[in-house]
Amino acid sequence: MQRRNLLLTLAAASGAALTIARLPARADAKAGRFEIEKTPVEWREILTPEQYRVLRDHGTERAGSSPLDNEKRAGTFHCAACDLPLFASATKYDSGTGWPSFHTPLKNAIGTSIDRSFFSTRTEVHCRRCGGHLGHVFDDGPRPTGLRYCMNGVAMKFVAAG
Repeated sequence: MQRRNLLLTLAAASGAALTIARLPARADAKAGRFEIEKTPVEWREILTPEQYRVLRDHGTERAGSSPLDNEKRAGTFHCAACDLPLFASATKYDSGTGWPSFHTPLKNAIGTSIDRSFFSTRTEVHCRRCGGHLGHVFDDGPRPTGLRYCMNGVAMKFVAAG
């Protein structure tokens, strides 16, 4: 049994390493400083309770609950906390997961860190400017990147083009 657990751990770590190797430059949300920093009280003043739970406490919204999953207009998805543009609508696709999914973030928009919660190793995606938790990235996405940025809709807002 110990050997099986070791093999599973090594396999999970290898998968995380492969995913991370294909991601943009890394910023560690827990150790780094961000351009926009606020106290929990200040964040609560500008975010809804659900936005605070996801963006500041690393929560996850219920699958299928965000209208942004069905957003099809041209435009840009911004961080709900600091308004930084994160994803262009041209990179959005229907992953069938119930969360807005994208294959490519905008340049200099996100950071990543290792998330070891829920007995697994995943790559967390956060806003590069304020550190807000956006979701996770997986290596089962479409071309051209092969990545699936699975984002919480409540962590973003949509700004239509034009």
